[in-house]
Amino acid sequence: MTITFEEYIKKIEADYRRGNATEYTYRGSLELLVESYGKGVDASNDPKHIECGAPDFIVEKGKVPLGYIETKDVGADLDKIEKSDQMKRYLPALHNLILTDYVEFRWYVNGERKLKFKAAEFGKNNKLTAVPQAAETIEKLIKDFLDTETPTVGTPKELAQRLAGVTHFIRDQIANALESGDPDLQKALSQQYKTFVDLLLPALKPREFADLYAQAITYGLFAAKLSAPEGAPFAFEDAYKYLRANPFLRRLFMDVNDQLDELDIIQPYLKDLVSLLNRADFPSILADFGRRTRTEDPVVHFYETFLATYDPKMRESRGVYYTPEPVVRFIVRSVDEILKTRFNKPWGLADESVKALDPATGTGTFLYYVIQQIHNEIVNERGQGGQWAQKSKSMLKRLFGFELLIAPYVVSHLKLGLLMQSLGVPLEGKDERLQVYLTNTLEEGVERADTLAGLGLNIAEESSEAAKVKKADDIMVVLGNPPYSYESTNNGKWISDLVRDYYQVDGVSLGEANPKGLQDDYVKFIRYGEYRINKTGHGVLAFITNHGYLDNPTFRGMRQHLLNTFDEIYVLDLHGNSKKKEKAPDGSKDENVFDIQQGVAILLAIKNGVNPNKGGQSLSQKTFGDAKTAPSAPTINHIGFWGLREEKYSLLHKVLLPNIKWKQILPKKPHYLFVPQNTKLLPEYEKNWQITDIMQKNSVGLYTARDDFAIQQTADEVNKNIRDFVNLPFETARTKFNLGEDSRDWQVKFAQNDIKSSGSKENNIVPIDYRPFDIRFTYYTGKSKGFHCMPRGEIMRNLVRQDNIALVSLRRTRGQEDWNYAFIGSHIIDKSCITSLDNASVFPLYLYSENNGSTGTLFAQTEPTRQSNLAPAFLKELSGKLGLQFVPDGQGDLKTTFGPEDVFYYAYAVFHSPTYRSRYAEFLKIDFPRLPLTSNRKLFAALAAKGKELVELHLLKNPKVENFITTYPVVGDNVVVKVGFVASPPQTPSPPYLSLRSGMQKPRPSPASRRGSSGSNGRVWINPRQYFGGVPEEVWNFKIGGYQVCDKWLKDRKGRVLSGEDISHYQRVVVSLKETIRLMAEIDMVIPKWPIEQEGRDVEII
Repeated sequence: MTITFEEYIKKIEADYRRGNATEYTYRGSLELLVESYGKGVDASNDPKHIECGAPDFIVEKGKVPLGYIETKDVGADLDKIEKSDQMKRYLPALHNLILTDYVEFRWYVNGERKLKFKAAEFGKNNKLTAVPQAAETIEKLIKDFLDTETPTVGTPKELAQRLAGVTHFIRDQIANALESGDPDLQKALSQQYKTFVDLLLPALKPREFADLYAQAITYGLFAAKLSAPEGAPFAFEDAYKYLRANPFLRRLFMDVNDQLDELDIIQPYLKDLVSLLNRADFPSILADFGRRTRTEDPVVHFYETFLATYDPKMRESRGVYYTPEPVVRFIVRSVDEILKTRFNKPWGLADESVKALDPATGTGTFLYYVIQQIHNEIVNERGQGGQWAQKSKSMLKRLFGFELLIAPYVVSHLKLGLLMQSLGVPLEGKDERLQVYLTNTLEEGVERADTLAGLGLNIAEESSEAAKVKKADDIMVVLGNPPYSYESTNNGKWISDLVRDYYQVDGVSLGEANPKGLQDDYVKFIRYGEYRINKTGHGVLAFITNHGYLDNPTFRGMRQHLLNTFDEIYVLDLHGNSKKKEKAPDGSKDENVFDIQQGVAILLAIKNGVNPNKGGQSLSQKTFGDAKTAPSAPTINHIGFWGLREEKYSLLHKVLLPNIKWKQILPKKPHYLFVPQNTKLLPEYEKNWQITDIMQKNSVGLYTARDDFAIQQTADEVNKNIRDFVNLPFETARTKFNLGEDSRDWQVKFAQNDIKSSGSKENNIVPIDYRPFDIRFTYYTGKSKGFHCMPRGEIMRNLVRQDNIALVSLRRTRGQEDWNYAFIGSHIIDKSCITSLDNASVFPLYLYSENNGSTGTLFAQTEPTRQSNLAPAFLKELSGKLGLQFVPDGQGDLKTTFGPEDVFYYAYAVFHSPTYRSRYAEFLKIDFPRLPLTSNRKLFAALAAKGKELVELHLLKNPKVENFITTYPVVGDNVVVKVGFVASPPQTPSPPYLSLRSGMQKPRPSPASRRGSSGSNGRVWINPRQYFGGVPEEVWNFKIGGYQVCDKWLKDRKGRVLSGEDISHYQRVVVSLKETIRLMAEIDMVIPKWPIEQEGRDVEII
C-alpha cells in the first residue's frame, strides 16, 4: 500500500484534530509514506525494540539496514530534543537518522544535521497546510535518506568512534531486554549470563553482562575482519571462521549464529557493525597500527578511543590506561638483566627454561615487549635468526597472561597476533594459540568440569587452562601493571586469606581501625605475585603500581612480609602524585607517567638469585661497594625520578639497571619504610607520647557517603530535605536528590528507614564541623548504614549537644608542604574536615556517660556525666614531671594542680609550633603526631596559655575576633561568583610583633614571607563589584591542613548569596588567622630550646 504526500498531510491533520492523539497515533501514516518512496523498503516499528531503547523505526531493504527514524509528538520542541541525552546516544551510533514530529523533518548523516525542513504549518481550526514545494522536498529528502550508504571509514579513530556508538545500542538493547524479562533473549542468553557469574564474575549484574557481551561481539568482529582475506566477502555468519586462534571468540560467534532468531532485537546493529567494517579502509588502518610511538600503542589507543565514546567512565573505573612504552621497556629490560646476572640465564627471557606471567594482561602491552625482547635476543644479539621460527613455538608455550574483562582480552589477542605476524611467525597451526586466558587471577585455580555446553564450555576450558598455570610451580617471572581499585570487588576467600598475611607486623595484628587500603586491587596483585614467586621458590616480581604502599603506615605489615619473602628489593619511585601536589625537590613541576592522579613506582623484587650478601654479584655493585660488607638483613634499593613526563620517559629509555645509583635503605620497625628517611632525630621523637596513646578513645570523622544531600548550610535546608526525602518512593528520591547508585553501606532505603525509625525529629538536626571555620548542619542519629554511612557514633555522641572540644589530626599526610594538620572541633566532625585526601581522626577531650536509662534515642533525658579522655599512664608521667596533681575536669591552678583542658591547650600550642613542625617533619608525614613533655611548670603554663588563646580563636570565641581588620564596602547582591585575591601595592612593613629577648631563638618567618610575600594587604573579590578589603596576604595564603581557608570558605559558597552573618563570619575568620600567625611565632619564642623536655628552666611568659 502506498500513500502520497498530500494524503499523508490530511491523515496527520485528521488525527491531530481529534484531540487525543499521541506520537504513536501517526506512526502508521509515516510508515506508509516512507515505504511509498522506496521499492522493497520496510519501515518497521516493533514495540519490543522501542521499549529497549531503540529508535522508533528501523528502515531496511532486503534485511539490510538503511537508516533509522525517531518520532516525537506533533509540535514537540525538536530544538530541545536535538540536545537531549537520547539524541547524544543516537547521533554517534546511527550514521543515517531522521528526527521528526511528523511535520518537521531533520535528517542527520554521520552525526551531522544535513537538512531541516518543516513541511506544513497549522492555521485556524488546526488546519494543516503544506508549504510550497513541500511534496517535492520531502520526496527528495526521504529518497536521499534511503539511498545513503554506510560511509567509508579511513582512520582508526573514526572507526573506533563509529563502532562504539553501535555497540552502545547493542548493550542497551540486551540490558533492557534482560531486565524487562524478554523471553526470547532470556532463552538465548540466560545460560551464558549464568556461566559468567559462576566462572568469572560472581557479582555480575545483567546490565554489566550486556556490556561485556556487546564489547565481545564488536571486538570479535573487528578481530575476525582483520584476519579475513583481503577482499573476501565478510558477513556476520562467517566471522567465526576467522577466529581459529581464539577458541572463546570462535565459540561465542557460533552461538550467536545459532541464536539469531532469539536475538532479533540486536540483528540490525550486528548488520550495521558488519557494514561499517566492510566499508573501512583496513590497509590504512593496519598501516596506522604499525606506527608505534613511545607513549602510544595504536591498537590500545584504538580501544581507548572506543571507550571514550562508548562509556567515558569505564576507562577510569576499570583502570584502562596504556602503560607507556618507556616504562614497559625498562621493566622488561630490567627483568632480562636480572635473569642474566642473578639467575645464570645468559639468554635472559629468551632462555627456554624461563616461564613468565602477566597476571593483569589488559591489552597485552607487557607480553608484547617480552616477545620483542626475546626476538631481539635470538635474532639480533645471538645471530640465530634461522632458529626464530622454531624457538617462537617454544616461546608461546612459556608466556602466559590472565585477563578478566572480555574487551581487553580480545584486544590483547589481536595485538599479539599482529605482532607474531609481523615477526614472520603468524598463528596458523591448528592448535596454535596465545596462552592468554580469560580468567580471574585472584580466584584460586580450579579446573572446571566439562558438563557445560557452548560458550559456557569454552569459558570453563579457559578457566581450566588458566588453573593449570595457576597450579604450576615453575613460573619464574611475574610482571605487569595491575589495576588500582580502592573499592575492590575481588573479595574471594582465597585471595582474602593470602592478603590477611599483610595484617600482621612483628607477629601481632596491625590493630588498624580502618585497614581498607590493604584491600586495594593492586595490593592483592602484589600479594598474588609474591605468592607465585614463593611457590616457585625463586624468581622476579616486576610491577608498576600505585606507590602508596611505600610509606603508608597501614601497609607496614605488607612491607615486612615482602622483606621476609625477597632477598633484594629495588624501588624506582616515579612520583607524579597530583593528589599530594608533589613537586620535584628543587620546587619544579612533577608529572605522572600516566594520565592519572595517583603517583606510581616500579617494584623489582628478587628471590633467591645470586645473593650479594653471600658473595654474589649485586646489580648495584658499584654503588654499594664490596658485597662482603653488605648488611645481612634484607635491604631496599631506592631511587626517585622527578620532573616532567618526557624527562622521566627519557631517563627510563636510557638508563640501565646496574648503572642506577641506588640509595640503600635498611627498613626498621615499626614502619619498615620503603622510602628514604632522615632518622637522625627519630630516637628523640619516639620518646614523646603519640596522641593515640594520650587520647585512646578516637576515631575517623563521620562519613555520610552523600555530602551534597546529607549536609546543608542551614538547619532549615536539612529539615526541608528530610521531610521531602523520607516520604518519596526509593527511585523518585534517588532521582530528585541525585543520589546515584546504592552501595553496600549506603542505600536510599537504609537512609529513609533510619529517619523514620528515629521519628524524623528536628532535634536530630545538629551542627557539624565540616571544614575549617565552616559549620554546617546535618540529620544525625548515630546509626551506621543509615542516613549516614558511617556516623562514628561511639565517638561523635560525645560531641552531639555536649560541652566538649576535640583535636582533629591525621595519621598520614600526603602533601609536601609543612605539616599543619592540627585543628579543633566542638561539634560532630566530618572526616574531610582538614583535608580531602585523607581521613581526619577525632580525639574528644571528654567522654560522656551513656544516656542514663534513656532508650531508643540519641539524646540523653538526664544530665550525663563526663570524664577526661586522657590515658592514666600518660597522666601519671606528666604529673610526675610537673609535680602537679591532676584534677579530672576543667583547668587546674598550675601551681599545685593541672586539668585535662590544660593538657589539651599545651598540646595544641606545641602542635602549632613552627619549629616542632619543621624539626619533626619526616615523622609527622607518616604517623599521628607525638607530644613532647616538659618538667618546667612555667613553660607548661606559658604554652597552655598560648594554646588556650588559639583554641578560643579557632572556635571564634575570643573577643578579639569581633575587632574586624577588614572592610566590605560595596553594596551589591552579595552573590559569590568568582573568588580571587588581588594584593595592594607594597607598603612600609609594620613593626614585628615580637622583639627578641636574651636567650630566645629567632621566630621562623611566616608562610607568606617564606614564599617571598611582602605581607601587604589586599582585596578578596567575590564578584566583579564586591570584595573584602584589607585582607593580609599571609592570611589569604594561610592553610589549615589541605585547605587554604579564606579561599576555600568562599568557593564552597559559589552561587550563593552571602547573608549579613556570613559576611561578619568571614571577617572574624580573617582576624582569627591573623592572630594565629602571631601566636605561632610567639609559641616558638616561648620554647627556649629543642628538644623541649628541659628541666628547671624558668621561662618568661610573653
